Amino acid sequence: MTHHLPRTVRSDARDNRAHILDAARTVFGDNGLSAPIREVARQAGVGPATLYRHFPTKQALIAETFAEQRRACHAAVRDALADSDPWHGFQGLIERICELHAHSRGFADAFMTAFPEAMDFAADRERAWHAVGELARRAQKTGRLRPGFVVDDLILMLMAHRGLQDTPRAARVTASRRFAAYAIEAFRAAPETGAPTPLPPAPRLQLTPSPDTP
Repeated sequence: MTHHLPRTVRSDARDNRAHILDAARTVFGDNGLSAPIREVARQAGVGPATLYRHFPTKQALIAETFAEQRRACHAAVRDALADSDPWHGFQGLIERICELHAHSRGFADAFMTAFPEAMDFAADRERAWHAVGELARRAQKTGRLRPGFVVDDLILMLMAHRGLQDTPRAARVTASRRFAAYAIEAFRAAPETGAPTPLPPAPRLQLTPSPDTP
């Protein structure tokens, strides 16, 4: 019996770690990085001491929680820069960043804001801004991107895109894709000849009345 104890302890620890990360993806994904860490522990079914044993700081938990999204962001930047068509690479990067943000309020918070707990995301953000700047220069040379476009325009677009976090989860990704399509058309230097590019489907949205509305 004692022979199997270390293996059981290691298995329990792995299970607890997995439960904590699953809970963190839900809690931070739905509520952003300001969500209390005790709520992550509660949803994971573990005590705070167990959570802190695996993740000594909130920063460590956030970094591990969104490791997959960070890898996806790196891949999006890499693929965009490697695209032989700069305009196509530019479009693809915008679409992929928007989709990553739409899936998780927490990742959008970490990527877009200077949360003290999200310091590790600063390099991801700078990498994306650099890629956008390089792609913009290439796409402008082809005449397909507005000559006045600057990286701050993408930041402005993503700030507006964060408003979609208030839409129901079921409609958020659909809304994000349509939003990105409109933004790309706004960045285009001139309408393409022939039929316009079809837009993604429109989401079914309903405005929520203000609590002060009688």
